[in-house]
Amino acid sequence: MKAEDIDKKFDSGEDVLEYFDTDNPLRPNLEAKRVNIDFPAWVVNALDKEANAIGISRQALIKTWIVDRIRHP
Repeated sequence: MKAEDIDKKFDSGEDVLEYFDTDNPLRPNLEAKRVNIDFPAWVVNALDKEANAIGISRQALIKTWIVDRIRHP
């Protein structure tokens, strides 16, 4: 079935989940890859302080900052 046909069914209120593999969804270019980075202690402390101030984890803060920098050079 073409994407157009699925869009039409969805727009008309029909259930289209049968056309998707919800057990094994694919996320192209979004597969996680582990990266290890060593920072000086003062950088880690500053990251933790900032992350705590806005209520997120250190990892989430680093990811957010890096993605923001890449998308908005």
